[in-house]
Amino acid sequence: MTVTIRHAKPSDYGRVIGRVNVWWGGRDMAPVLPKLFFLHFEGTSFVAEDGEGDLVGFLCGFLSQTNDNEAYIHFVGVTPDKRGEGLGRTLYERFFDEVRSKGRTVVRCVTSPVNQGSVGFHEALGFEVDRVVEDYDGPGEDRVLLVKRLS
Repeated sequence: MTVTIRHAKPSDYGRVIGRVNVWWGGRDMAPVLPKLFFLHFEGTSFVAEDGEGDLVGFLCGFLSQTNDNEAYIHFVGVTPDKRGEGLGRTLYERFFDEVRSKGRTVVRCVTSPVNQGSVGFHEALGFEVDRVVEDYDGPGEDRVLLVKRLS
């Protein structure tokens, strides 16, 4: 499969948001991916398209405004029929290269403790579990905080 990864544009938002809930098995994920990522973080957000221009993945991230050596990955998705082919890893590596070029040495992200597949995926990419925080995103919304130090 030939895949092109490029910076996200505001016009990509409709394509991405139209697939997010489907790619997550019908879960209502769209509210956690506002359009602002496609308006204000184009330089650190990416879309992946197949050879025919169809959307097959995306990554939304940003440079921390608080810690000048850190970046954060907010949301990543790969179409279900392309999972396991390395596209997620390629999107992450593109993000790592981008933020490293901007002087960032630490990348952070969070996931749910029940999503052991996500935890394992991140560990395979070199992330470490920083800690698990109860009620991180509100009552009953525990999160695993992950960190990767870039070389």
